[in-house]
Amino acid sequence: MTLSSLTNKTAILTTVANFELYNKTSNLFPAGIQVYVIDGRNGMHGLHSILFMFKKLRNRDIEWLIMADEDVIFTNPEEIFSLIGFMGRNDYTVSGVRDGGEVRHRNKNPYAINTFFSILNFKKVSKLFNDKEILQNQYIKEGEFSDDLVRLAFEFDKTSLYEPYYCFYFWLRRKGEKIFFLESKMLQEENEKISNEVFNADGTSLLIHTWYARSYGNNEKHTTRIGRILEKTDLKLNSKQVVIFKDSMFWIKMRIFKIGKRIKMRLTTV
Repeated sequence: MTLSSLTNKTAILTTVANFELYNKTSNLFPAGIQVYVIDGRNGMHGLHSILFMFKKLRNRDIEWLIMADEDVIFTNPEEIFSLIGFMGRNDYTVSGVRDGGEVRHRNKNPYAINTFFSILNFKKVSKLFNDKEILQNQYIKEGEFSDDLVRLAFEFDKTSLYEPYYCFYFWLRRKGEKIFFLESKMLQEENEKISNEVFNADGTSLLIHTWYARSYGNNEKHTTRIGRILEKTDLKLNSKQVVIFKDSMFWIKMRIFKIGKRIKMRLTTV
């Protein structure tokens, strides 16, 4: 597959809570790909965002989908296509960084990825997609996964169900789909040791994840910290057309759901 044909079939999606930061970091996206946004300012994120994206994107002729938060700063955006090529040749369905063991302050489940950045074979997964099946996979069986975790530098919890979206990745694994786990290191130049750098299969830098997107522009510490990384980056103008999706009823639906859950709990304790 040529680079031009690959870019035509590749899209990037960001669930955005902070558009001030997104308007800067999105200038570093790989050129020539389709750009989509889910407006997450009403609280939509995580599992809700994943399920919503399939609803909105499954008929848009996308083969590969990059998911990247607005606090991701691409260092070598064109290397993304190298990673996609590697995934295709080796039959990987998903790539991303483990949510335990790779990042100092993320000591959760190493058998699933953290959704700050991932690449998904969207065409394949769209054919498999079943939201009811996915929601039934939020569990862990002891010894079910045989990943080699010896090299991990930080703490992790193999039994953690911390993130509701784990079920999506457990579902894929239980269907026999392969995850390529990307290596990551804490950013050495940063005194706070919060940001982490992510690498391609050949060791080339892909991106820096700064974390705490919602705090940018609101919290002095994190605004300054992220700003220092942005200052070292050439934020060239990347001409792009962005398609924005928003579930305008999401906050209301979640409010009704939470009220209903409280009522149910009270009735069962009477």
